[in-house]
Amino acid sequence: MAVLVDTSIWIDYFRSGNNSQNLEYLLDENLVVINDVILAELIPYLKLKKQSKVIKLLNEINRIPLNVLWHEIIDFQVQCLRNGANGVGIPDLIIAQSAKQNSVQIYSLDKHFRLLRDVISIELYV
Repeated sequence: MAVLVDTSIWIDYFRSGNNSQNLEYLLDENLVVINDVILAELIPYLKLKKQSKVIKLLNEINRIPLNVLWHEIIDFQVQCLRNGANGVGIPDLIIAQSAKQNSVQIYSLDKHFRLLRDVISIELYV
């Protein structure tokens, strides 16, 4: 199964790699996918740091399509609020929706995805 690697994993990997040990395995096995939301979170900082090689490599990763269904995002947010999962941002909901639509797992250090797993049934890579 493909794994959508969230921004938090990439940031950890670029900084220290202390909490993203599985990323190299996933890359070696060609299991990593990315989407435009994650790229939009990563690339501006990388451009400021003049990391053009890293940007090029990130853009070569298999990209899953984004088909944002806003009524579903609203429903996810309502479900989160009903279940006490407050503070889940729209970008995380879009990432979760994208993962569900494309039947991929999410690899993240972000606690919001653990909350979303229970509320909207996303699959996490652990």
